[in-house]
Amino acid sequence: MKSRYLTTSTEVLFLASLLASVCQGGNWQEFAVWPTTDEQEAPDIWGKTIVWQQFVYEYGDYDIYVADINNPSEPLVFVIGDANDQTNPAVYENIVVWQDYVVWEDSADWDIRAADISNLAEPQFFAVSDIADNNERKPAIHGNTVVWQDGDAGDFNIYGADITDLGNPAEFQIAAFERDQQGPAIYRTFVVWQDNFFGDWDIYAADIWQRNKPAEAPVSFIENDQQSSAIWGDIVVWEDNFFGDWDIYAADISEPNNPVEFAITTNESSQTNPDIDNNIVVWQDYRNNNWDIFGYNLTTQKEFQITDDSHDQTDPAISGNVVVWQDNRNGNSEIYAVVLDGPEVARCAFKIAGDVNGDCKIDFEDFAIMASHWLECYLEPAEACW
Repeated sequence: MKSRYLTTSTEVLFLASLLASVCQGGNWQEFAVWPTTDEQEAPDIWGKTIVWQQFVYEYGDYDIYVADINNPSEPLVFVIGDANDQTNPAVYENIVVWQDYVVWEDSADWDIRAADISNLAEPQFFAVSDIADNNERKPAIHGNTVVWQDGDAGDFNIYGADITDLGNPAEFQIAAFERDQQGPAIYRTFVVWQDNFFGDWDIYAADIWQRNKPAEAPVSFIENDQQSSAIWGDIVVWEDNFFGDWDIYAADISEPNNPVEFAITTNESSQTNPDIDNNIVVWQDYRNNNWDIFGYNLTTQKEFQITDDSHDQTDPAISGNVVVWQDNRNGNSEIYAVVLDGPEVARCAFKIAGDVNGDCKIDFEDFAIMASHWLECYLEPAEACW
C-alpha cells in the first residue's frame, strides 16, 4: 500500500509553510508580451526569451512565436510556422523546440523540430526526431538534450536526443515501460515524468548521464495521482491529489534513491501546473474563485500571490525573476509577464554554519531540529559513538 510520510526535518518545514502568511506580493507591473486578438497559449521562458503557441485566425493554424523582452515595450518577435500546426514550444538559451504536425505524401504525424535562433536573420532549423508514422510530442530542453513523449495513448514512452551536432541528433530511450510515461521535464542530466505503470499517475526520474543506461528511480508513487512535474537542481515539483484536491508538492532528490517529500501548498482549493527555477516555485491557484498565479520561496519558506486580476491566469513558467503565463483578461488568451523583485524572491547569498533547515538564517527552528536529534549517532560500528 502506498502512504504519505515526511521526515522529522521536513515536518518542521511543512508546519512552517502552513503557519506562514500569504504575502500579496510586491508592486509589480504586469504586461502583455505581444498583444493580439489571436489565441496565445502554453508559454515557456529562458532568461529574457519567451516562446508560446499562437492560433492565428488569419491562417487557421498554430504557429510558434518567440519574443526577446530585453526591451519589454518593443520586444523583438520571431515567428515559426507553416501551413500545419506547430505547438508546445520550449526554449533553452538560443534553441527553441516544438512539436510539428508534418504531412508527407499519404501520412501525417507529430515530430519534434527545433531552431537555433542565435541569428534571427538566419535561424538554423533542424529535426530532432521525425520518425515516419510515429508521434513525438511535448518536448522539453536543457543544455544539449531534448526529451519528449513518444508514441500514442496507452503506450507513451520517454525518449531523448543529444543535439550537440544539430545536423545529426542522437536519439536514445529513457523510459519505455508498460502503460504511459508522459510529460517529461529536464534539468541537466535528470529527467522527470508522470508514469501510469501502477494504474495511477506517479512521478519518476532518471539520471541520463549514461545515455545507454538511464538510472530510473521513483520520486513519488503514493496513492491517487501525482502529475505535471517540473525540475530545477535537486528539487522536483508536481501537482498532487492525495487528499482529494490538487495541491503542490515537492521532493529533494539529491539522494535519488531516497527522495524527501514536502508540501509547497495544501490550500483547500485547487493548485495545479507548477514550475520551478532556482528557489522559486510558481503555479496556478483557484483559492479566490478564479485562477491566479502564486509563488513560493523555498529559501524563506513563504508563499506569495503574483496576480490578482478577476479573470483567469493559468499555465505559468518561470526563469530567474521573470514569470510568464496565459491570461484571458482581455477576452482572449494572451501571454503576460512580470519581473519579480523584493523580499518575495530573496535568495541566499552564502550558506551559514548552523542553518539546519536551509532558510539562510539561524533561529529557533534550527535549534528545534537539532534538539530533536540530540545525541543520535549512526557511526558503524556503534561502539564508536561512545
